[in-house]
Amino acid sequence: MPEQRQIKLSYTTHRQQAVVRIDFAYDAELAERMKMIDHARWSQSMSAWYVPQEHFDLHLFFEAFRGKAWVDYEGLKIPAPAPPSASAPPTVKAKNQRSQQVDVPPGYQEMLEQKRYSLNTQKIYISYMRDFTSMFHKFDLKDVTKDQINRYILWLIREKGISASQQNQRINAIKFYYEKVLGRPGEYYDIERPRKSFDLPKVLSENEVLAILRATENIKHKAILGTIYSAGLRRSELINLRIQDVQFDKHILYIRGAKGKKDRTSLLSDSIGIVLQRYMQKEKPNYWLFESPGRTKYSTTSIARILHAAVEKAGIRKRVTPHMLRHSFATHMLEQGVDIRYIQTILGHESSKTTEIYTHVSTKSLAKIKSPLDMILKDKTQNNNDL
Repeated sequence: MPEQRQIKLSYTTHRQQAVVRIDFAYDAELAERMKMIDHARWSQSMSAWYVPQEHFDLHLFFEAFRGKAWVDYEGLKIPAPAPPSASAPPTVKAKNQRSQQVDVPPGYQEMLEQKRYSLNTQKIYISYMRDFTSMFHKFDLKDVTKDQINRYILWLIREKGISASQQNQRINAIKFYYEKVLGRPGEYYDIERPRKSFDLPKVLSENEVLAILRATENIKHKAILGTIYSAGLRRSELINLRIQDVQFDKHILYIRGAKGKKDRTSLLSDSIGIVLQRYMQKEKPNYWLFESPGRTKYSTTSIARILHAAVEKAGIRKRVTPHMLRHSFATHMLEQGVDIRYIQTILGHESSKTTEIYTHVSTKSLAKIKSPLDMILKDKTQNNNDL
């Protein structure tokens, strides 16, 4: 009997960034699967794969390699190393008896659970709070000042190159401790936030969406991608769909516990409804609408993998993510003349301002607008519109 392949996980730092190191003896199939893991990179200097700690999801990693290799995660039970101290923030008076063990402060995780934060948010906050605690592991966190927190954030920007969105998340994780756990609201309102950027969502054309769906021959994969696009779903919303959430007679999907822990309904396309019925007759899912081979919930990593294959087969030469299908749905709805308030409700946006960003993406309405120069030339030169 051949020896089972093994993957070993451990914490380390790479180019002044906290990462999860992934070691295994070279295997072509495992290497190909690694390429499908979000944010996974190969390091020549380490001769190993790695994923930044803030993007690593152990559950999804297990799902990606289930039945393919044994995942040894003992190395992740050891606290992650502290960031380099060369550019560390200013110190405060140390408590000599304080333990060197790095962990979140008492009551932090419990408060996250009591406030009913999502599991994903809990994971992110705990990870970022561990980094913060690690930096100040010799000191009493209650004595850390706003100035020191600002300088810590600046250190992260300069030395670790964190993005604006990650900067906001890290500040939220720190503020949660001081304001919710310690009960000191309002004291940390002036921690410096990044200037809000205005990034337009990336979308696909209607023809590109159609090409992707037609290139997907597997009925289950077609149903997955078609449902995401036709109902404007997030990946997490798709994998949480149960069989009973599909209401064919009413042409709706029932979305449970979506972002913000709110339930809502979305569209069930006639064409995708037919695909779903064919898929269900063939695969006979048990509980979840889309299940893995072990009858467990489908993984978000698998969705990214099947989309990547479909995009490549369709000959689309640009990076396409599952969330782009949701953006494309909203943009195409707007271009069809659907009221933005309905789109807001279907997408589950709390504020209409979030939905309004799609008005900046739509190009069909823009194409109908004539430049003043064209109108001037038309009036002045009648049939001759040359300059």
